[in-house]
Amino acid sequence: MIVAVALPLVAEYGAAVTTSQIARAAGIGEATIFRAFKDKDEVLDACVAEAVGTDHVLRELASISLDEPLAGRLTEAAEALRAHLERLGTVIGALHASGHRRGREPGAGPRDADRPRRDGDGPPRDGDGPQRDSDRPPRDGGGPPQDADGPPRDSRAESVTVLRNAVVELIEPDRAAFRLSPEKVAAAFLGLLFTRLQTPVAEADAPLTPDELIDVLLHGALHHPGST
Repeated sequence: MIVAVALPLVAEYGAAVTTSQIARAAGIGEATIFRAFKDKDEVLDACVAEAVGTDHVLRELASISLDEPLAGRLTEAAEALRAHLERLGTVIGALHASGHRRGREPGAGPRDADRPRRDGDGPPRDGDGPQRDSDRPPRDGGGPPQDADGPPRDSRAESVTVLRNAVVELIEPDRAAFRLSPEKVAAAFLGLLFTRLQTPVAEADAPLTPDELIDVLLHGALHHPGST
């Protein structure tokens, strides 16, 4: 519940959000947050993990009825994936813009014990003090620090694979109608969708709508395929 409540606040305020704001929004005492999380950074990291996680969008994709026409299924899938990617981009962008980094290297910024305490940082703890690098527990499962708040590259690849497999299941009933395998069609669908969402365009050049994207995917860009 804490992470679900914190996500829109993180999207709005980035790392400047305080645990007291989160507690008020959740209707709980601030101490409750610190029984679940060590500090605010852990709350922010949990928000990033929730934003990049695919569980929610996979449930959305699984709820699409296979009895719908193929174009209808893909349109619903495109909307679910768009919402997922926009939420991810908003949360990561807000944290990045406000200076939050996951897996920060020692010395990259002030340690918790060395900087002035801020509203929402939580109560001081016994034994707080500068830690040697060797005393610091590895974060995000060990491994090298990441340059930004997003997931590691292998995690991104795994997420794309999971999403592609979900789209494959969605279009599998129409396998016989495709010239390519459902796996390749799903990869093309995701490629078109991700490009549409990530490519900046001039205001006058509106990106493809989901319906246009799916029409190009299923029928091509020619009025009469094979006429050229």
